[in-house]
Amino acid sequence: MNKKPESQLTEGSTYRIISIGAKDSALETEGVFKGFATLGIDEVGLLMELGKKHGKMEGKIRIVPLHAILAIDIIDAKPNQKKDDGKETSRYFG
Repeated sequence: MNKKPESQLTEGSTYRIISIGAKDSALETEGVFKGFATLGIDEVGLLMELGKKHGKMEGKIRIVPLHAILAIDIIDAKPNQKKDDGKETSRYFG
């Protein structure tokens, strides 16, 4: 049986994110994933450059906290550009 490659968020890809909004509503964010942001000590969010669907907000950056995400739709996935940092995978022998 062939294994499917794991999906992962890649910079430059376009996603639609449904997250918890204000008082019993959902917030929809559609745009280009720009990376991750640290919020406070131990909270992480997705940096999204808003697309045309957001009108005057197009091009602005929205941070969507990970704990608020309900669903992510992959609109256009870009290949992962792995950076070679010159480090080998560490191994433990013993």
